Amino acid sequence: MIRLRSCILTHVLYSAPASPISSLRRLLSTTEPAPPVPANPGFAVEDYLVATCGLTRPQALKASLKLSGLKSPSKPDSVLALLAGLGLSSADVAALVAADPRLLCAKVDTLTSNVKGLAGMGMSRSQIAQLVMLGCIIFRCKPVVSRLHYYLPLFGSPENLLRVLKQNSYLLSSNIDKVVEPNLAFLRECGLGACDIAKLCTSLPRLLSTKPEKVRAMAACTESLGVRRGSGMFRKAMQAVAFRSEEKIAAEVAYLKKTFRWSDAEVGIAVCRSPMVLSRSEDTLLRTSEFLISEVGLEPAYIAPRSVMLCLSLEGRLRPRYYVMKFLKENGLLNLGWSYFSIVKATEKVFVEKFICPHKEAAPYLAEDYDAACRGEVPTNFRFA
Repeated sequence: MIRLRSCILTHVLYSAPASPISSLRRLLSTTEPAPPVPANPGFAVEDYLVATCGLTRPQALKASLKLSGLKSPSKPDSVLALLAGLGLSSADVAALVAADPRLLCAKVDTLTSNVKGLAGMGMSRSQIAQLVMLGCIIFRCKPVVSRLHYYLPLFGSPENLLRVLKQNSYLLSSNIDKVVEPNLAFLRECGLGACDIAKLCTSLPRLLSTKPEKVRAMAACTESLGVRRGSGMFRKAMQAVAFRSEEKIAAEVAYLKKTFRWSDAEVGIAVCRSPMVLSRSEDTLLRTSEFLISEVGLEPAYIAPRSVMLCLSLEGRLRPRYYVMKFLKENGLLNLGWSYFSIVKATEKVFVEKFICPHKEAAPYLAEDYDAACRGEVPTNFRFA
């Protein structure tokens, strides 16, 4: 019976040419109201959860405690049919019911209305199904569509919005007026434009649902590092310090200063130029320091304003490109206008075009050796005396 209802609902929701919702509305409006279903004296909730919803016996026992008022399979059958119509698998449905047993008692009209609203926002059936899996409790409530309408312009597309909600589904239940909107307003006050705010909140979705006073504290911490509001690095600096204690950040700054032999002024310059160095592990920073200072021969004062190098992969970029640069220099193939920093900051495409391709005849093995170096090997041609 449930399978039949599922097939009917799927056909109604997604058949062409009529829109899914208009077809569903016609079906609901032309169907005569069913008479009240009397309580089924033989209906056992626990058995229903096991046999129909796919729960294990212990899960069913726990879930049944929240469904003491359920006396008939009529409403849960309708809910299950709607979920199946969205393409949810039996395992998905079992997980949903185990997490939120009261979903089986939700008003089908509300669920159908939410499906209509989400489809009207441009969400596909599979995207709606993903959303249900992320927040089934809010999905059975009326405000879900209006909440998503609020977030959609911020993140730009249903795909981006779903990506953010997968990281922080609490956005669906956060207080927009008292928490989310004040946080967004404050970020705008900090000089961040819509694009920067979207990038920041995509990488840190928790930021939107955090208490406004904590977000302000993060901004104050960012400014204490010398990164002023409105600067191009403020967003990245906020991302680097977010949800980290002042003590932890101070310890990381001290480690940078010690490892790269920087003065207070130099470590300040380094953090301002590339705030994400604060998120690098101590081991990575130590190995990078030893390579740049001891092997490449760069001075600490030279590295500080070029600290973006510290966020590049040592094995996949800094070391292999140094080998190529040294090889070309020793063989008289390197234009003197290129510094090591300009070489490592170039995109991979530009690097290959400028430093690999022009030397196919003079060094036909260079591309192969460079690829090997990127894999962590050191080809014979890159072993320098």
